[in-house]
Parts: sequence; C-alpha cells; structure tokens
Amino acid sequence: MHPYGLSCRQSALAVALSFVTTFPAAAADSATDLDRIVVTATRTAQTQDQTLAAITVIDRGEIERLQPNSLPDLLRGRAGISLANNGGAGKSTSLFLRGTESDHVLVLVDGIRIGSATSGGASLQDIPVEQIERIEIVRGPFSSLYGSEALGGVIQIFTRQPQGAFVPMFSAGIGSQSTARLSAGVAGRSEGGDDVRGGWYSINLAHEKTDGIDAYRGTRNADPDRDGYRNNSATVQGGYRFSPQWDAEARAFRAEGYNEYDGSLNNQADTVQQVLGSRVRYTPGERLKLTASVGSSADLSENFQDGVYSSNFDTRRQVVSLQADVGVAAGLLSVGYDWLRDEVGSDTLYARDHRINRGLFGQWQQDFGAQSLQASLRRDDNSQFGGKTTGSALWGWDFTDALRIGASYGTAFKAPTFNELFFPGYGNPLLQPETSESIELSLRGEHGWGGWSLNAFDTRIDDMIAYDANLGDFGGPNNIDRARIQGLEAVADTMLAGWNLRASATWLDPRSDGDDRNRGHVLPRRARRSGRFDADRDFGAFSLGASVTGAGARYDNLANTTRLSGYGLTDLRIGYALNIDWSLQLAASNVFDKRHETAALYNQPGRNYLLTLRYRPTR
Repeated sequence: MHPYGLSCRQSALAVALSFVTTFPAAAADSATDLDRIVVTATRTAQTQDQTLAAITVIDRGEIERLQPNSLPDLLRGRAGISLANNGGAGKSTSLFLRGTESDHVLVLVDGIRIGSATSGGASLQDIPVEQIERIEIVRGPFSSLYGSEALGGVIQIFTRQPQGAFVPMFSAGIGSQSTARLSAGVAGRSEGGDDVRGGWYSINLAHEKTDGIDAYRGTRNADPDRDGYRNNSATVQGGYRFSPQWDAEARAFRAEGYNEYDGSLNNQADTVQQVLGSRVRYTPGERLKLTASVGSSADLSENFQDGVYSSNFDTRRQVVSLQADVGVAAGLLSVGYDWLRDEVGSDTLYARDHRINRGLFGQWQQDFGAQSLQASLRRDDNSQFGGKTTGSALWGWDFTDALRIGASYGTAFKAPTFNELFFPGYGNPLLQPETSESIELSLRGEHGWGGWSLNAFDTRIDDMIAYDANLGDFGGPNNIDRARIQGLEAVADTMLAGWNLRASATWLDPRSDGDDRNRGHVLPRRARRSGRFDADRDFGAFSLGASVTGAGARYDNLANTTRLSGYGLTDLRIGYALNIDWSLQLAASNVFDKRHETAALYNQPGRNYLLTLRYRPTR
C-alpha cells in the first residue's frame, strides 16, 4: 500500500506521515512514532514491511542499548557491510556494501549527499553517534533514484529529533585510552489543535576525545606513540507547519575533528564535516505533494606533519531538489529534478575545480492485489562526462500473510572522483563512469515470533577504474577493470525467554573479472563471510546485553598476496536505571582482547570500556 490511495488504511497512513520530509529522501518529524516508517528506498514514505528493497533500520533506542564506540562500530557486521579501519577511533574508515568499492555507496545526512569529491567516500568516522536519531541502510543499486554513487546501496543518517513537548538530554562518559565524552541538548515540539499549526526544534552538542592507540605497526613514516582523536559537533534544526497544506524546516550539522595518524606523508589533520539544508512542502490534497529543497555539504581537511602545515583539500556540494508525488488511480507517481554542483578548493592545483550534474527521474509504485511493483528511471547529465541513464524494477508477491517473495533488477553508475580525473601528474580526464547491472531474489517472513529475510544477489561492474601502468609516462587511472560479485544475506530477529535476539550474516564472493593477471582474485579488504549476533534483556532496573561480530579472512591487495586473518569480537554491556530519567551504562568492547587487522599494518583497539551516565526524561 502507498500513502496516496483510497482505503482507510492508506488515508490513515497519509495523515500519520504529514510531517515526513523528502530531500531527496524523507526525514521524519518526531510528532509521530515512525519506527516502522522508511523513506530512503523510494524517496517516499512507506511502512518497513511494504518496502521491496533489502533494508536495515537502526533507531535511537538500539543505538543507546548497544552503546557503540563509533558509527563504524555500530555498522560493523550488519548485513552486506564490510569495514576497513586505519588504526582506531577517528581514523580513515572504508565501508564496502555488498562487496562493491568503498566509494560505491551513497551516504546522506538528513537527505543531503555527503562525501569527498576528491578522494571519494564519506568520512563516517567523523559523525558522532550522539548526533544520530536513526539510520536506514538500503542495499542494492539505486542510481535510478539518486544518481552517482548509489551502486552498492544508500545509507541515510537522520540527526536527533524531538520526542516530546520539551525534552532536555544529557550524557557523560569516561573510558579506556583516556576517553571522555559529553553531550547535551534540548528538543521539543508544539502542535496546535484543529488548525494543526505547530513547530518543532532540536539543538544538540557533543564532544569526545581519546588518546587512542598506536595506529600503525609498519615502518613507513612510523611513530610508536598513541594517535589521538577529538571531535566537537553541533546540530541545530527546526520546522513549522503553517497550515494543513504548507510546512517548512531547516537543518544544520557541523563536526570539527582533530586526528593524529601514522603511515602517511602527514601525521595530523584538522577536519570538518558540515551539512546545511532547508525544505518547503505544499500538500494541497491527499493525492498530491510538492517538495522543494536546497542544501549543501562540505568535507574540509588541513594536513600537517609534526604541526607544520602541509596541504588542504576542501570539497563542497550544493544541491537543489524538486519532487512531485501524485496519486494516480491505485498507484503513486513520483517525478523529480536534482541539481548538484561539486567544487574543489585546494593548494593542489586541479585542471578543473568544479562540475555540475543535472538529474531527472520518475518512479511508479503500485499494488496489484497481493503483488507490488516499484519501477524507476533516471537520466543524469554531467558537465564532465556527459549523460548516463539508469533504471530499476522491484517486484514483490505476498505468497501468504507471512511470506513475501521478491525479485529485482537494476543498473547503476559511479562518476570518477576529481583525484582520478585531475590530480596533477596522475589524473585521467578521459575517464568514464563505472557502471553495473544487478539482479536479486529475496524471501521475507513475518511471524508472531519475529521475522527473517534472505537476499541473494549477483552484480557485474564494468569500466571499473584501476591503475594502468601503460597510461602516460608514469601510469594512471583508467577504465580497464571489471568485477563480478555474488552474495547471500540472512537476517532474523525474535524474542526468546525475554531476550531480544537479532542476527545477520553475509556470504560474499567478490572477484575481479578483468583481463589481466588478477582475474579471479578476491577484491581487497572484503571479508567473504561476516556476521553479527545481538542479545539484550531487561531485568527490572537492570539491562544486560552482548554482541558477537565476526569476519572471515580477507586480502589487503588485489594480487591476493597479503592475507589478513579472520576474527571474532565479543562486546558486553550492562545498564542500570537509577530512576525513571537517569541511567548508568557500562560497555566493554573486545572483551577477550583479540588482536586483529582490517587493513594491513594498522592496529585495532584491544579490550576497552566506556562508562556512561545518561539523562533522558520520559515523554
């Protein structure tokens, strides 16, 4: 079912979603309990069980229950996800979704595209978990809705939202490696009576610092000391509904980091992640919604060697989005236009420092009795490489009330980065986008005891960008590689004897399919097997929990000559409710002190703990 339709259920859902935004995917207003509402997979609001795509949702309750050290720790072991980290807290972290490249996943913060236009990928390690309300992870190709980068999937991060009329928030934590954390905020909403006018606001500040670990055990530019990290962040946002037809909102997020690291030409960096966005929506009737949005993001870094300035790489993105959602007969038609400008500022002189992308898309969603269809088509026109057309189709059949069968096909692309195109002495301005085709089969069950899903997929990537030794005098990037990735994902959750149990597992076969000597080799830094198991239970004022995450062996290079051993990590946690508003939490990570690496020569934290005092008044 869709939010625009004729049934009572559809009308009720449309009313419940009156504050859901769409830029380009929706961000939920806290006036409604939207735990079961997702928006990233369709750029429209729908309940999670209606979604045809493979999706994982992590809400604020789960974040506070799991007490992760970082956003990468929160994502570790989830279905389809493999991570590579260069030495602990705040260090460069690559995320591989369904075995695709680390820059083949689109990351959004409150609907705004983030990431570096020079190196590719988003700095997930610099987004504090205290600023996050919920995360939606959509697996599979979605360039037909979002354009470049959504080859492996889309991860959307929603910042903190109000949970009552006036809700102050506070937390303070101390832990291993001289770790200290502090966060405070206030949020609220006011809604009128019959005129439905009302607004909401949220302000949240967070600080964290750690002395870290010795990040690097190699010999290249090594310094055997602790490599620290600190981060200061702020989120300010608000919205107002002027009438039943008009509402608007604005958001600002900024995180400033300082990072020490080894194994590179530099060993210190000042970083900034910033997101600004605003949205106006007009809903003249139940069957029509118009949304206009503008925003920007920035990925800024200044690099130093022992305190002496070395270089800076600043990338900025400006975005404009227009979208119309129209109820037509028994279906929902969405059409939209996205405008994106990437700009580079650096003391390294690039041959070109900006480009513009224009995207036009359309999507149709409809239920046919027990069957559902989602089809989309998009045309992108880029000032650097020209046009690219992508499409997708997803089908689902509710075979019984408890079982859904699904299938999908999609194409996607990834535009080359500015470093690949224009870095002095290396870039290749003739590069074309990487492209892919994917097919997927799925089974999903919903029962009284819980739910489960299985997703099998096959992705073929062409024109992959790889180093070409025959290019120019010194070699450079070229569209000379291919890959084929096959995989199976399994997810399940249930309640057993009072325990909340959740499990996910991924089996992956990501291989190079090019014509060189690496053909058939496993793509680097992807674990072929990975999984996660979480168990939590409340005992009155006490809560207990454990997480076990594991990953099989991986290779650190495409030649498959550097092998990294698999690992299994166990995390334990305990909480105590001091009263109805105050709680004390103790989390111990890697309790068996397992030594492991996710990137060759880069250490990972051993046994560590974090003690947190949290204040969150009940609604």
